[in-house]
Amino acid sequence: MKKTRITAALICAAALISFATGCQPQNTVSVPSSDSSITEAAPESSDKPAEESSESSSDTNSSEMEQSKEETDSTTVTTTEKPATTTQKPATTTQKPATTTQKPATTTQKPSTTKKPATTAPLPEIPELTNYSISNPKADAKTKKIYSYLCENFGKQMLSCQQESTWMGSPDYEMDYIKRTTGKLPAMRGLDFMNNDFDGVVSRAIEWDKKGGLVTICWHTGVQSSGYQESLDDKPDYSKLLKEGTAEYKQLMNSWDKAAKALQKLQDAGVTVLWRPFHEFDGGWFWWGKGGGSNFIKLWRLMYDKFTNEYKLNNLIWVLGYSGEVKNGWYPGDEYCDVIGSDTYDNTTNKTAWARLLKVTDADKPLAFHECGNIPQVLRFQKDGAVWSWFMIWHTDYITQNNVKNLKNVYNDDKVITLDELPKF
Repeated sequence: MKKTRITAALICAAALISFATGCQPQNTVSVPSSDSSITEAAPESSDKPAEESSESSSDTNSSEMEQSKEETDSTTVTTTEKPATTTQKPATTTQKPATTTQKPATTTQKPSTTKKPATTAPLPEIPELTNYSISNPKADAKTKKIYSYLCENFGKQMLSCQQESTWMGSPDYEMDYIKRTTGKLPAMRGLDFMNNDFDGVVSRAIEWDKKGGLVTICWHTGVQSSGYQESLDDKPDYSKLLKEGTAEYKQLMNSWDKAAKALQKLQDAGVTVLWRPFHEFDGGWFWWGKGGGSNFIKLWRLMYDKFTNEYKLNNLIWVLGYSGEVKNGWYPGDEYCDVIGSDTYDNTTNKTAWARLLKVTDADKPLAFHECGNIPQVLRFQKDGAVWSWFMIWHTDYITQNNVKNLKNVYNDDKVITLDELPKF
């Protein structure tokens, strides 16, 4: 009985040992496939494979355990690594827009390249005057020489010219200002017989000529002389004014006689005059333009004939001075003028008038910018293709309101001729 109990106890112990060693691994292997919590813990085991291997070496089914762990580890590592690879891909995608963002910067720079050809564009060509001739075949030698100089220099350089005033304390008010500002003096001086200042104009013109300068004279006058206001207010009857023998005609001739005698004094002194009567005639604001183009042509031809043939003034270069509009129907003819001009105070190079003046006649005659306010940069004249024979800035505020730096640059530009650069005539 005692042996029987001992034997039974041994059998139970063996069964327990067998159960403990044989059944536990099977339960361990079957769990990972269905229990996600064990799968989540697997990475911790996969980081330390040597420790788990030593723990399993005491088990009777160690080979099965090793195989099971390798399968579990392999599955867990593969699953863990894949998200890392997927996580890196967006980083590559994120970098691509940075490359795309840089491209517009290259596109932004392209317009600056397209602007460069504008700086190298050829300047407009200006017609050369090769078949010119002064209108008065009896013009004196000095006058012909000056006219040839104007024609041959046309389009290459511009003469600087300044209109004087006589009411600013000194008739040299403008000249002194230009000298202080630019270090230069203009090549040509503009004068005016206005207010019957014949003697004063003659005196100053002779003095300027002795300095080696050129002289241009205009005339603000009424029908019977006098001054600026009369030039605006007079409104003559042209049917009487241009008819020889009428009282109106005699009054006109009496006024012209005063100017002609002053011009004769200048001729005697050897002074050539760029004579610019009836300026801005097509504007219609002065009396000499109020009768229309047809009457103006008669008026101009009458003066030309009187001064050239009756008074025998051979020291005149006749300057036909349009307004900025340059209207058709006002041209007296090639044989009655030597220079064709226009003026404007719009701060431009007067290029619009330039284009119109070129169509006035096919004859070779230089073009003049005979009045302006603010003078543009010399380069603008070149780019506009309007390199005038000369430019003349008007008096007092018109000259002093010019930009000082630009005025200095203009007077010291190689394309602008000043008093010290004129040849001797």
